[in-house]
Amino acid sequence: MTVAAIEPGERGATRIADRVVAKIAARAAREALRTGVPEEGDAPRANVTVYRGSAHVRISLDLDYPCDIGGRCGAVRRQVAERVGELTGMTVPEVTVLVERLHSARSRAAAQGRTR
Repeated sequence: MTVAAIEPGERGATRIADRVVAKIAARAAREALRTGVPEEGDAPRANVTVYRGSAHVRISLDLDYPCDIGGRCGAVRRQVAERVGELTGMTVPEVTVLVERLHSARSRAAAQGRTR
């Protein structure tokens, strides 16, 4: 008995939920910030809008200060676009990085109750 080949357009489609893509994006941002992530800061957070196979990503994160803010944000953009594209097959035309807070060594010490 032979099974007729089903045309690609009739096979169905796989839909990846926006929140799944957001988790992938947040993880990729953490990978990009492997070093220099503030100890008391929150992990990167992502909001994603998927439309017609494209993922528009917005990442919110905290950074240590002083640091190369532009360089760190560029690394996050590249890593997020690459990983989301690899793992989902979507194009990522836009990755917006929003730096919520900058944490200095002084603010870290104050938060831990140790001041000099």
